[in-house]
Amino acid sequence: MLLLPRLYAILDAACFPDAAAMFAAAEELAAAGITLLQYRNKRGTARQILADARELRSRLGVRADTELLCPPATAELRSAWTGEGARPHTSPNIKLIMNDRADLCLAAGFDGLHVGQDDLSPEAARRILGPTRWLGVSTHNPEQIAEADQTSADYLAIGPVFATASKANPDPVVGLAGVRRARELTRKPLVAIGGITRANARSVIDAGADSVAVISDLLPSPRNSAEEFLRLLG
Repeated sequence: MLLLPRLYAILDAACFPDAAAMFAAAEELAAAGITLLQYRNKRGTARQILADARELRSRLGVRADTELLCPPATAELRSAWTGEGARPHTSPNIKLIMNDRADLCLAAGFDGLHVGQDDLSPEAARRILGPTRWLGVSTHNPEQIAEADQTSADYLAIGPVFATASKANPDPVVGLAGVRRARELTRKPLVAIGGITRANARSVIDAGADSVAVISDLLPSPRNSAEEFLRLLG
């Protein structure tokens, strides 16, 4: 079972004026000690997302592994497509998670994938990713938690815990009670997401979450914000 860090940072491309600003924020987060970072881009083309993902990996000093963790035929196909082989990195410092796109997760050499309820099913994603990369699944109610608990997902996300502006059409708020209920329904690592700030993050952990995913409250001065989160979450 995975041991998730208390803070799960999410870089949403829509929150930045350009890619350079996003890369700068990522470097600040890494300097603060972030060890789990998801790259989310709901609007970019596949070409743009892949280019930015590779640049993000490069900026953070994350290298591709030298050993392919997949069958030879698949490895040949991936290598031909990406030009470098699709390998998860072996950096001990930070793990990179791709949002939504299993194909781009492989092509960018990221460590894992996070899918939502409208994306690939967990089992379809797992067939693409193979057994070694992390797989996370978003859930929004007890039924989805129970269903996702039966899959090969490595961790589950529950939310939105509080009101959030990071999605145009968010699911209903689950509150701390929803986090507690999710904790009762799964033994998988649990990530809480949605409207989480430095003011309420501790209460979310106390409700049963293993980790809190944060977008907006990391934007003002990313390094200082992340350092404060890490101090509060202990």
